[in-house]
Amino acid sequence: MGMEKEKIGRYEILDKLGQGAMGVVYKARDPNIGRIVALKTMTHSANLPEEQRKEYAKRFFREAQSAGALQHPNIVTIYDMDEDDGIPFIAMEYIEGKSLSKIIEEKGQMPVLEAVSIIKQVAEGLSFAHEKGIVHRDIKPDNILVDRNGRAVVTDFGIAHLEESNLTRTGEVLGTPFFMSPEQILEGKLDRRSDLFSLGVVFYLMLTGRRPFKGETISSICYHIVHTVPDPLPQDSSIPMPLLSILNKLLEKD
Repeated sequence: MGMEKEKIGRYEILDKLGQGAMGVVYKARDPNIGRIVALKTMTHSANLPEEQRKEYAKRFFREAQSAGALQHPNIVTIYDMDEDDGIPFIAMEYIEGKSLSKIIEEKGQMPVLEAVSIIKQVAEGLSFAHEKGIVHRDIKPDNILVDRNGRAVVTDFGIAHLEESNLTRTGEVLGTPFFMSPEQILEGKLDRRSDLFSLGVVFYLMLTGRRPFKGETISSICYHIVHTVPDPLPQDSSIPMPLLSILNKLLEKD
């Protein structure tokens, strides 16, 4: 299933935007109202045994429903969800812009004001989600998009689930280890503070161009996140003191 598909559900495929672990994201058009959308499909589920495929589809739609309840300028809006040929998809707001990971890749260290503006907006979006009892669980630069006007939006409440839900995912380490909170690594109970730790890691990376916890292997990165303090920032730093204290608070283990 590459670009050879011209339609998914009622949506006309215009372009392929990217490929993730779950499937493909397309730029598409909703012919009913002429709106451009981002279509996220869960193609890899097609190769799973029926039982697992159903479980994945359920999780996928649960993601869409939890995110669909979130109407906020700093959260990507979900418009629709459905299946096409047994492949689940979500139609969401199309953001004309770049992911934060692309911006960091191009710029390295970012100007303080720009970093603050993005982090503040992401924090507003997260605060709104947290009030609704939804934890994102996978805050990282890939899941933060910045449009041409500098508006930052959080996308992919992909492994978000309602704080109250008892669906444990035993034996699965979800998320990117670089940005995971200590409690995620230790498979503890997650609440909104886990997202704030991850946000702190993203903030540190933006301000310094490097990650706060080093490590060559996944296990050594995980060890450092759980046990060691972040690499200290350079002393001659252009980062204002109040920001440092916010950063330190975000990166507290406890």
